[in-house]
Amino acid sequence: MHVDRDVVLLITHSGDYFTIDRVAEAVSKQGAQPFRLDTDKFPMTVQIEANFSNSGSNHKLEYGDCSLNTEQVLAVWMRRIWQPDLGKELAPQFQAACSSESLAVLDGFWDSLRGATWVDDLQRISAAENKLRQLRIASEVGLVIPRTIVTNNPQQTREFFGKVKGKMVAKLLRPLSYGMQASSFFMYTSAVKEEDLLDAETLRYCPVVFQEQIPKQVELRAVYVNGNLFVGALDASEYAASTQDWRQGTKEALTWQPYQLPDKLIRCLDAFMARFGLIFGAFDFIKTPSGEYVFLEINPTGEWGMLERDLEYPIADAIADALLSTNPKQNALT
Repeated sequence: MHVDRDVVLLITHSGDYFTIDRVAEAVSKQGAQPFRLDTDKFPMTVQIEANFSNSGSNHKLEYGDCSLNTEQVLAVWMRRIWQPDLGKELAPQFQAACSSESLAVLDGFWDSLRGATWVDDLQRISAAENKLRQLRIASEVGLVIPRTIVTNNPQQTREFFGKVKGKMVAKLLRPLSYGMQASSFFMYTSAVKEEDLLDAETLRYCPVVFQEQIPKQVELRAVYVNGNLFVGALDASEYAASTQDWRQGTKEALTWQPYQLPDKLIRCLDAFMARFGLIFGAFDFIKTPSGEYVFLEINPTGEWGMLERDLEYPIADAIADALLSTNPKQNALT
């Protein structure tokens, strides 16, 4: 089946659900045709053909019974890019090379879509995913950030532990989860105890991000879409005090509530997004018992399905609006 209408390409993986369907529905309501591309299905199920000559280039994609030419694509929603699933038949010694080559072909395919509207541009997403850059920009635009050290030096870790009076957490620099439910290999933000420092010598294998532990009254996820904010709040008392990451709470225990951020904080978020040139972002904040808002991080492809599901926020509609708007907010990265 050939796609005839204007297309919005939805980049995801086969394990994705809910959010991808909601955006597809919202795009359809606006008269465009959503085309879901599960990146883990390339090259085993998805076929890509690229032709180049001095007269120009042409890219075609086939997935299931649908095919499209990249010239039909008006906009692209960058939800997830996943490693190829090459099956068990391919010998292990060839897996890495075939996966690398497949991702390189996908890079070329993304380049063929450079004239489309992206939410968001891949280079801007990559820049914004660096959590150390996030902290710098957050501080520069007026957001409060936790005291942070990134180190592979055991002694520096012990000294920082003392400076924060033993109230310290460890976290990853790169996200690893699939979507609304974290995968089994996801590492949550975790409290560091004094006995954990006995193994600090292992830092020589991998640096770790350590932050002061911020006292919590409320945890906030603020989803930013092209100037619109959708904020969900969790009462920190709803789950165990030892839990440092709301994603560790049971699905039944978490009750999202609507929340309104103060205007001053919203202006800081506008400035933050402008610095990165992003249309979409999922911010995490803590509101302390003293009423201070502390920035933790932004995920430029972060999860929001639970807020649309539980609070009936029209986030999918806002994303569709941004994709099909003639003038989305695309600012230069600085």
